[in-house]
Amino acid sequence: MKQRSPLFDPGSATGQFRDTACVDDQEGRFAVVKADRLTRICAALLQAAGAPEGEAQAVATGCVNANLAGHDSHGVIAIPGYIESINAGHIVPGAEWTIVQESPTTTVIDGHWGFGFHVNAKAMALTIEKARIANVAACTVFRQSHVGRLAAYTLMAANAGMIGLAAGGSGSSPKCVAPFGGREARFGTNPISIAVPSDLDAPFLLDMATSAVAFGKIQLAISRGEEIPKGWIIDADGRPTTNPHDYRNGGALLPLGGPEGYKGSGLAAIVEVLCGLLTDPNFGREPSGRPSNHSFMAVFNVAAFRPLDLFKKEVADLAHYLKSTPPSEGSSGVFYPGEIGCLRQQERAANGIEIEDATWRKLGALARDYGLARELDLA
Repeated sequence: MKQRSPLFDPGSATGQFRDTACVDDQEGRFAVVKADRLTRICAALLQAAGAPEGEAQAVATGCVNANLAGHDSHGVIAIPGYIESINAGHIVPGAEWTIVQESPTTTVIDGHWGFGFHVNAKAMALTIEKARIANVAACTVFRQSHVGRLAAYTLMAANAGMIGLAAGGSGSSPKCVAPFGGREARFGTNPISIAVPSDLDAPFLLDMATSAVAFGKIQLAISRGEEIPKGWIIDADGRPTTNPHDYRNGGALLPLGGPEGYKGSGLAAIVEVLCGLLTDPNFGREPSGRPSNHSFMAVFNVAAFRPLDLFKKEVADLAHYLKSTPPSEGSSGVFYPGEIGCLRQQERAANGIEIEDATWRKLGALARDYGLARELDLA
């Protein structure tokens, strides 16, 4: 059981633990950091690596928001990797995305290896505007970097009174998920997200990988020195394993569904079609060697189907109906899609975000490399 020290340490002589605390438990050491400070640190590091201010802020905010919602696999643990990709030329800060083809209801967008957080958000904003006029609109995006948590984009549509759908394919990036019955990776984690406007306090939101877990959870387990549950990955010989290091030694993630993994595998294949084959005829064969992520997004204007206010009330009624069932044995009850993430966000916004020591040390090392350690209180 973790024992948390206070988030604020007024007695710190250097101020380096302002909005930060250190926690020790049996798995290792954590820093507990307030969201606004964590965002400031990550944005400053990205800017120092060459990202324009707006893009750096978008990436930092997207990562910290993922941490707040409990998706640590998509959180600030990814920042050092993004900076490494900038230095390798795999991410091009400030890249101008272009429209390759469009109609009143569709758009095909080339991200030119820009930040996925930035390119995907602009693509979704354009799709929402088209749906305001045409009621239904869709877009595909290719040659962009990792897009982070898909919910960030579908929630844009829900906040505009529309249903947002997004899927993410791995494009030319390395594969990490074995198809059902196989032992070599052929898919990305190929996530799907759908957000629906409602009168609920928390968003009515689906956000899931079609693999057993997101790839970042393997990285997270390695950083935290933890074993993983059986059913997440197989080793190079196709055997189930609980050692996350087996993934890096030729293993692969498993598709969603366990013994019924053909379901997750089938969903992953459809995502490949929507995000890859529908998007780019050179899918998976990028000659530059740069990893690339592809997206498919669609928006449905609720008012074209039902009065929006009535629909939002009925979605809330559905959620309350689902929650009204008595809990099964050993369960704390039913949560509607998106509710747990909202509760985690409230708790972490108040108490801070736990960042494993391995990630915190990497952020500190980058701050020192860029001469920002004192400015960011990471000396």
